Amino acid sequence: MTQTLNPNHALAAQLRDTRLSAGLRHFIGGQWVDSASGETFEAHSPVDNSFLVQVARGDDTDIDRAAQAAHDAFQNWKEVGGAERRRMLHRIADLIEQRAQEIAVLESLDTGQAIRFMKSAATRGAENFRFYADRAPAAQDGQSLPAPGFLNYSIRQPIGPVGVITPWNTPFMLSTWKIAPALAAGCTVVHKPAEWSPVSATLLAEIMDEAGLPKGVHNLVHGFGESAGRSLTEHPLIKAVAFVGETTTGSHIMRQGADTLKRVHFELGGKNPVVVFDDADLDKALDAVVFMIYSLNGERCTSSSRVLVQEGIYDEFTARIAERARNIRVGDPLDPDTEVGPLVHPRHFDKVMSYFDKAREEGATIAAGGERVGEQGNFVTPTLFTGARNDMSIAQEEIFGPVLTAIPFTDEADALRLANDVKYGLAGYLWTNDLTRAHRFAHGLEAGMIWVNSENVRHLPTPFGGVKNSGIGRDGGDYSFEFYMETKNIAISLGTHKTARLGVGQPPKVTPKEVEG
Repeated sequence: MTQTLNPNHALAAQLRDTRLSAGLRHFIGGQWVDSASGETFEAHSPVDNSFLVQVARGDDTDIDRAAQAAHDAFQNWKEVGGAERRRMLHRIADLIEQRAQEIAVLESLDTGQAIRFMKSAATRGAENFRFYADRAPAAQDGQSLPAPGFLNYSIRQPIGPVGVITPWNTPFMLSTWKIAPALAAGCTVVHKPAEWSPVSATLLAEIMDEAGLPKGVHNLVHGFGESAGRSLTEHPLIKAVAFVGETTTGSHIMRQGADTLKRVHFELGGKNPVVVFDDADLDKALDAVVFMIYSLNGERCTSSSRVLVQEGIYDEFTARIAERARNIRVGDPLDPDTEVGPLVHPRHFDKVMSYFDKAREEGATIAAGGERVGEQGNFVTPTLFTGARNDMSIAQEEIFGPVLTAIPFTDEADALRLANDVKYGLAGYLWTNDLTRAHRFAHGLEAGMIWVNSENVRHLPTPFGGVKNSGIGRDGGDYSFEFYMETKNIAISLGTHKTARLGVGQPPKVTPKEVEG
């Protein structure tokens, strides 16, 4: 983990001096401001847990200011035409691309993610804005639904100010994934990023301001979930909350928003299976299994954290996984050769480390990894558990690190039972060359997204989201607009229908349609 001088280190040092030394502030109503209370908190580098940046600590007062700013700005932003919103969002995408290296370095510095992946994450952030920019002109489009005697047509209208609460893993990309469709729909935003990785949210706010986004359309408030986050989810001016994070937190947000009947969209936890049958292309399956659990430090909601392997190939296939895991390069996240960096925070590091003892206690074998790396920072070895059963905590609980649990299965029915026997249902992966089985298994798998003979390859128009404890709602394509917009039906009479008459001295003739609702 020796740090050698490279351009990423030089840029990181420069950014520490020029961008982070002054601390991070809120962005409310088009102005950079301190917390009303004057309070701050510290964010630390996961490489060595040293001080990284001082951050304004928002509370009820700051959220109220931001919500009011979003409410006021919404009155004008909702009237801005789709073509103008498209132009604005494309400008944001241009600026993201221009600052992609800066975004990637700061994201690595803040989260511990390897720079090789953060460059792609910044690029995907720009793609998200471009994708929704091009959909902005048609965001309000509805349908023509004629009926006898009436012309019915539907339109979509933005729901209003929305709260966006984003997680600490790949925070920049995931922020764009929520904020871009909200802006394209005509909503205004109050964004509360995760307190463990607050840096890139400031860059995004700067970029949107530089692009000319009107004051108050996007607002940023830093802070903790139990204070700023709770205030955001309870605020009466916030009409909906989009959240990415832990399932337990999602439950809290749903309760907190109940009094104001808030619409919620949740992308929550996962314990996603990758199922490998003995007829699969095992070389390709191996690459995908290794990539989907050990890339991004294993801190990804769609990671394939359980590998179910048909028993006839179980020993050989898991031995190959173990060999690959031992060869993964763990180290400085700013080093282009690094494949796995440090975990984001000491508390998360301790959580992941605790599962190594749990695995031993439950009778599983640590076939690779299971150790801390180095004397400082939050580094762990890529880990594989073998000899596991599906009732073990290592197979049921979301570890959210570079840790894979391998479970054998006998046949298709056994594999499907094991795959579905968790409380989560975000994603699933299937490797087989039997086309009929692929379709049959995919239909039976309890997950919102399934890839057959592939790792997670996202296509932006497709729905993204989970079932069971993995979430509510879908992102992607027009599915996002279903959350950020209200659908309104307008019925125009052609003057040919007859209205039932009351009070004329005879029983009215009422049709079933006239008494609905």
